[in-house]
Amino acid sequence: RKEFPDVAIRQLSRIVYKRYRESFMSLTSCYSQCNKALGKDGEASRKNNKNAEPLKTKSFNPYKIPKSEAVENEPFKLPLANNKILVISDIHIPYHDVEALTCAFKFGQDKSVNTIVINGDLIDFYQISRFLKDPRKKSLAYEIDVTKNFLKTMREVFPTQDIYWLLGNHDVRFNHWMMQKAPELLDIANASLESILGLNDLRIKIIEDNKLVKAGKLYINHGHLLMRGAFSPVSPARGVYVKAKQSIIIGHTHKISEHTETNLSGEITTTWSTGCLCELNPDYVPFANNYAHGFAYVEIEKNGDFKVENKRIFN
Repeated sequence: RKEFPDVAIRQLSRIVYKRYRESFMSLTSCYSQCNKALGKDGEASRKNNKNAEPLKTKSFNPYKIPKSEAVENEPFKLPLANNKILVISDIHIPYHDVEALTCAFKFGQDKSVNTIVINGDLIDFYQISRFLKDPRKKSLAYEIDVTKNFLKTMREVFPTQDIYWLLGNHDVRFNHWMMQKAPELLDIANASLESILGLNDLRIKIIEDNKLVKAGKLYINHGHLLMRGAFSPVSPARGVYVKAKQSIIIGHTHKISEHTETNLSGEITTTWSTGCLCELNPDYVPFANNYAHGFAYVEIEKNGDFKVENKRIFN
């Protein structure tokens, strides 16, 4: 609108559609979204209907109940252009596995992905966890430095792709630690995780852990808020199906699984858990853990349908 201040919305929508065609289902869809963005949605229909009631600007509250602080939690919807997605999770820097990550990166390049979703637990934050810690392990400063180098490398490998980082339970350790140790710094921009890791310069968008990411009709979430506590079923995919009842990919469990159910109408719901890209035998679960290296590749159709390849890395 700043570039074309005097152009009618219909003409403006044609310009937008021509420039960003991959982001819209059709020209009609683009026109509709331009109307919404400019606050014109519904204006024509209201003019054509003289009996139309004016829009209500206040919530229905006849008893003057005190204002609520509740916030509606909407999913984070990936743009339509993000339709070839590499989903990686549980890297746990600096306890990452170089060969497994190399395999995932190579697969993403071969598939010409246009989107990377880091589905939680990029960084371990060992020394600021609430658990018993070995002081001889790597420091917080070391973990942050290695993570910055890793993200720079990822951006070099995928220079034009959109990269989203959905926080996991290990990633949020930083904010939890700040709340306990230095709450006064929470509102200082330079003390944020985004600033410390230079995410803006790397064009990496951070998404809070309490958000669901939606790619077409498929949900993506780290899984720690769905698989709470010690609840770790034999099949994580079956466990998350019981909780979600929606097609979803989770990480968190470091186990590879898939579960499908069909309802009476023949509609299929499938859930997946992906493998990790970190060490397979950490101190807290040193053996017999069924952990596996892996990642997922997702393709999204224009109508929201999707195809998932849940990959296992072995040798």
